[in-house]
Amino acid sequence: MKTVAIIQARMGSNRLPGKVLKPILGRPMLWHIVERVRAAPSISEVVVAVPDNPANEVLRQFCADNQIPLFAGSETDVLDRYYRAAQQFNADPILRITADCPLADPRLIERLIQTYGSGRYDHIGVASGAGAQLIDKGRFPDGLDAECFGFSALARAWNEATDPRDREHVTRYIWNNKEMFLCGELTADLVYPKLRLTVDHPEDFELVTKIYESLYRDGRPFELSDVMKFLKTNPGLVDLNRKWTEAEDYRAVLEN
Repeated sequence: MKTVAIIQARMGSNRLPGKVLKPILGRPMLWHIVERVRAAPSISEVVVAVPDNPANEVLRQFCADNQIPLFAGSETDVLDRYYRAAQQFNADPILRITADCPLADPRLIERLIQTYGSGRYDHIGVASGAGAQLIDKGRFPDGLDAECFGFSALARAWNEATDPRDREHVTRYIWNNKEMFLCGELTADLVYPKLRLTVDHPEDFELVTKIYESLYRDGRPFELSDVMKFLKTNPGLVDLNRKWTEAEDYRAVLEN
């Protein structure tokens, strides 16, 4: 068995259609995410898990053209897609990344994997995004999201979960049943401002593109610390997507 990163990707997006293949510095956003995740030393393989319907053929072709391992499965039952991808690629543990996080940090990913391995966890996630909005401190900016979990936990969720929300959101069944699973959270040592470094809207993509234009170097992935230094010296850039930062209702995400 091996540590495999499975990146969840699809072409459909109500707010920014086709965002995963939108180019940043001449390369699709998904290409950059794959390269950044590959830079984490413990990752043995990076797989992209996509829907198997005709609308995502362009995404499957992109993976084939770029020699990126691919699994195609259900669009709506994403839990099933992950389970079958993990089976096919002998993944244990599994690192889960979504294709709207082009600033995924290899150093943070490695820290997450090492923490998972040292703590006998069933599941551990970076304190970022929806799942971290209710904690008092230790949150990373939205867009640094990553989860690491064992195949046995994924298999149990796949066998037992019946709520459509649990089938759509891969690990929801696990972290909603902490009496059955040992769950942990990787929190930040620093205090970060509330930032959107994920891509859901055109303004998010514009901000991320500005960051890449300044920090990207071929073969040398920049880290969250570099992003924070850049934004500190260019504070006006965070205004690009500030309206979405303030509008997101993460409590509603958790409750629904």
